[in-house]
Amino acid sequence: MRMLLLALALSALSACGFQLRGAYALPYDSLYLALPDYSEIGAELRRAIRASGSTKLAERADEAQARFVPTIDARERVILSLSGTGRVRELRLRYRYGYRIVDAKGLDLVPPGEIELTRDMTYDDSNVLSKEQEENLLWRDMQSDMVQQLMRRLTAVKPVPPAVAQ
Repeated sequence: MRMLLLALALSALSACGFQLRGAYALPYDSLYLALPDYSEIGAELRRAIRASGSTKLAERADEAQARFVPTIDARERVILSLSGTGRVRELRLRYRYGYRIVDAKGLDLVPPGEIELTRDMTYDDSNVLSKEQEENLLWRDMQSDMVQQLMRRLTAVKPVPPAVAQ
């Protein structure tokens, strides 16, 4: 009876389409990241691309089939609500990141994209240090999420070669 239930559970799990996230396979042979060395997003993105194993990271832009160029990297704090005494009660953290993927001539291989992430948090003046640490953790979490979304978008989109003038 137990074996039957186990077999039924496994077949139901496989029928729902559940699948572990595998390695990303980028559609480019080589990619240059036009990001500074001190960029945290750049470091995580480089690590993720190296882990994929399918795309070589070029050291120079002219060695790459495609270039990843950031257009927007903006972080902002927005006040959502105030207490009756005018103190901040809730904050929204908003992280916007825009990018382009271009060829050696600067022509877009894919349409420019932008990702926006938000996180809401409560705020309390009596716990400033703990709320600051919470905010830093949320920013790091958003950054990791941003890299994962960038990798998913880079693998999902198929490069369109620029139209050749005739």
